[in-house]
Amino acid sequence: MYERLYVAFLVYFNRDRDYFECHEVLEELWLDTDKDPRYKGLLQAAVALFHFRNDNIRGGLKMFRSAVNKLEGYAEDELGIRMGKLVEEMREYVRGLSGYEQHPIPYRDLTIDIVDPKLRKAVDEASRHIPPNVPQRRKPERPRAKQGLSS
Repeated sequence: MYERLYVAFLVYFNRDRDYFECHEVLEELWLDTDKDPRYKGLLQAAVALFHFRNDNIRGGLKMFRSAVNKLEGYAEDELGIRMGKLVEEMREYVRGLSGYEQHPIPYRDLTIDIVDPKLRKAVDEASRHIPPNVPQRRKPERPRAKQGLSS
């Protein structure tokens, strides 16, 4: 019922807080689904958290704004998740990051609430098979072969 990559995204987002990997898996799904704006907005939410966690306030704010713009018109419960709650939490981040220089706010992870029991079951099952990326990547890295280095 739910795309395998979407389920993996939720595992990386909620269990691992691995926002870089969230971007990697959801971008693939976004491209495979004719650039579905829901997936783009969720992808941008992960990128926003990635940027803010790495002290890129401007990048985080830009991505949160874009994610809110993409997702705010959808139903409260969309794609088996509590979309409205996520959008509201991102709006809070936009407000906080807009005045960050005068009043810094602490970083905090977001959790995507899963409301569809079938999706919850799929995520729980996938969690047992998807190993965490340890250590997490903190920036894009090209494989050695692409850098012109041989093994």
